[in-house]
Amino acid sequence: MSSIFVNIGLSLDGYMAPEGMALEHWSTPEYKEWGAKWGALMGWVLKLQYFRENLKFGPGGETGPVNDMLRHTMERSGASIMGKRMFEQGEVSWPEEAPFHTPVFVLTHQKREPWVRPGGTTFYFVNDGPESALAQAKQAAGGRDVRISGGADVIRQYLTMGVVDELEIALAPVLFGSGRRLFENLSGPLPQFRIDRTLDTPSATHLRYVADR
Repeated sequence: MSSIFVNIGLSLDGYMAPEGMALEHWSTPEYKEWGAKWGALMGWVLKLQYFRENLKFGPGGETGPVNDMLRHTMERSGASIMGKRMFEQGEVSWPEEAPFHTPVFVLTHQKREPWVRPGGTTFYFVNDGPESALAQAKQAAGGRDVRISGGADVIRQYLTMGVVDELEIALAPVLFGSGRRLFENLSGPLPQFRIDRTLDTPSATHLRYVADR
């Protein structure tokens, strides 16, 4: 039976993304630091051998427990779900061979035909809500797990629905001060979680929680 899991990076003060994070703000003075903040949040993954292999950045990179963890996360995923904002930023920044290699279901009001990419990734655009996206993702996953990729609003919807089985959070030692916060405006009753595993590194503390049902 498929597990539904969230896998994200999070700042120490609870933000998934810094203020103004969008490619159109890359050179906008008031948001000029978002690239550096994002790099500080996700720098740990950029160093890993599996990440470099998956995005075809060439040989090299760090091996070890965190690299093995990332490989396991990607290999267990049979389908992913994301929101329109995350997709739109990725559409212009991912390489031609998008890094998912599975079906990806995009929650959006926009009607659009599936977008097929090399390497096994196909984006499907779901217009009838998170329940429909989840049902389609479970079917497409073929017994593997379903990853809720983001952004924060999409994750909150699935937390509120009570369907998230696992939370995998890479907590980086960086403070944003503002941006898109994950755990806010949640409505109950909410699922309860227990700590399953921690993995400490200088760049991030990797936390895995499982639903306490």
